[in-house]
Amino acid sequence: MLNRNSVFVLDTNKTPCDPTHPAKARKLLSEGKAAVFRKYPCTIILKEESKPTKKYRIKIDPGAKTTGLALLSDTNIVFCAELEHRGFQISEALTKRKTLRSSRRNWKTRYRKPRFLNRKRPKGWLAPSLMSRVHNIKSWVDKLIKYAPVDSISMELVRFDTQKIVNPEIQGTEYQRGELFGYEVRQYLLEKFNHTCVYCGTKEAALNLDHFHPKSRGGSDKVSNLVLSCVNCNQVKSNKLPEDFLSDRPKLLEIINKQRKQPLANAAAVNATRWKLKEVLESTGLPVEVGSGGLTKYNRKRLGISKYHWTDAACVGVSTPDTLNIRSYQPLLIKAMGRGSRQMVKPDKYGFPRTAPKLRQKSFYGFQTGDIVKAVVTKGKKIGTYVGRVAVRKTGSFNIKTKTETVQGISYKYCKHLHKSDGYTYNFGELVKQKTINFVQKVEEVLDTPVQLNLFDISELTTESKPKAKRIQRKKFDCLDGKQLSLFLL
Repeated sequence: MLNRNSVFVLDTNKTPCDPTHPAKARKLLSEGKAAVFRKYPCTIILKEESKPTKKYRIKIDPGAKTTGLALLSDTNIVFCAELEHRGFQISEALTKRKTLRSSRRNWKTRYRKPRFLNRKRPKGWLAPSLMSRVHNIKSWVDKLIKYAPVDSISMELVRFDTQKIVNPEIQGTEYQRGELFGYEVRQYLLEKFNHTCVYCGTKEAALNLDHFHPKSRGGSDKVSNLVLSCVNCNQVKSNKLPEDFLSDRPKLLEIINKQRKQPLANAAAVNATRWKLKEVLESTGLPVEVGSGGLTKYNRKRLGISKYHWTDAACVGVSTPDTLNIRSYQPLLIKAMGRGSRQMVKPDKYGFPRTAPKLRQKSFYGFQTGDIVKAVVTKGKKIGTYVGRVAVRKTGSFNIKTKTETVQGISYKYCKHLHKSDGYTYNFGELVKQKTINFVQKVEEVLDTPVQLNLFDISELTTESKPKAKRIQRKKFDCLDGKQLSLFLL
């Protein structure tokens, strides 16, 4: 599977130039006009001076587990990636370490007086598990600025506009009934209930917002009273009380009641880091545009784009163009792995050492754990070619983790460097062969008159379901005549 991202280009002075097509990069390499500078992201360096002709914008869709990254030039996506964080792993590791240390130290510090006046944290302090997300994103923004002539940044500052959810009248009726009205609440609930009907568990049908306690029987419009429901369940439930509708499923009623009152853990992580991330991005000296999750979804629906982390990133902010070319793009999948552990020994269940201290040396025979290598084994039981992340041993017998398996006992003599360890591991995602559709322009072409589609009509026309069902929907839309299309006009 080939990488369809553009190849980054540096001139002989390491000044970023316009990214180029992979075929052109291969031609430059074969003619000896360039050399490989970096494997991930793919970068070449020219043997002469050159200047960029375009400007590029980095767009970021921050997430608690995965962040989407996209580099845009006008209507073209030049580079796209999905960055997987390890924040939850860090949190679990710190909790485990704290438990062991506390248990071990309590034997000696049981009667010691508590410390005081030295426990104040600096202003703006965030937990290490949260800061790791910020550092991951900042690291990749710095890389893209180094490899491409970037002049601006866009980021999703808030996934859900809580002010709109709690108090829609905060800026008057225009704000209350603007284009994004209803989208903030809907996006919040889709994330909270994982795009699933709470009553039957289906993900295939179109989902409506349902008042769990019916509004006609005293229910409110608060987010805690809203759930996702498919059309069939919504109609069957009608205005029944949840206790009556789910009288034969008391466990499900208990689960829904518990879930609808719980805040989003992922959203909490994103909201805790959003301002810190904005501050860090502004430190680059580039202008930073911000947008909400509702606006991102509106742009994606308007353009008819399937939902991925990197497509969400491409749709962040008001700078999103009217059309986006996303054909034949294969995102780079980046996973944060860290740079090893500082733990010198492995503890027993009481927190005391049970092994000898590990070696301080990280590099053996020129390799260290995390390097991406290519091993061509010419003899023995493991003859073949292996490409992947290496785990080193002092003996020189390495393990190589490929896409499908972990191959053990490969000698360092067969290994050749492809990419030095930088704290990440890399792969390539699904190849997207989709052409964006601007529904508003399509209706205007059919009716030969400027029109405006309702925001929720666009949502219905681009409902996220199986690809086959989506193709059928678009074919139906293509066959509509003027009278049928007029049903979608405001």
